Amino acid sequence: MANIAKKEHRGEITTAEPVRTVTYSPRVDVVETADELVLYADLPGVRPEDLDIRYENGELTLHGKVQPRLEKGEFLLREYGVGDFYRTFTIGEEIDSDKISAELKQGVLVLHLPKHEAIKPKRIAVKAE
Repeated sequence: MANIAKKEHRGEITTAEPVRTVTYSPRVDVVETADELVLYADLPGVRPEDLDIRYENGELTLHGKVQPRLEKGEFLLREYGVGDFYRTFTIGEEIDSDKISAELKQGVLVLHLPKHEAIKPKRIAVKAE
């Protein structure tokens, strides 16, 4: 929770209440192949321009901002919570960060994390004499 800065009111310094924000941890599937890791994350309501993906020092961070669905009207039933998505993963240095790619389709983020060539499994040919 973030705190709003201290304010002076009538000569007294007061501290404001913490600002409460809702942040959800998206559900993910991670699949490993010989060439890459593929991460699938559910991010309903997140637009591509509101998505921030970072990979540095072996840490992958996903942050998606969600805009409110309705601005007018009164809810008769409200089960869908509105809030941002945030999740961090520790991933080994075997990822080639220059080749990471992402796509967002129908609320599902697909993130491709290719492995460096040096760590990919290699088949060794056996010669017969």
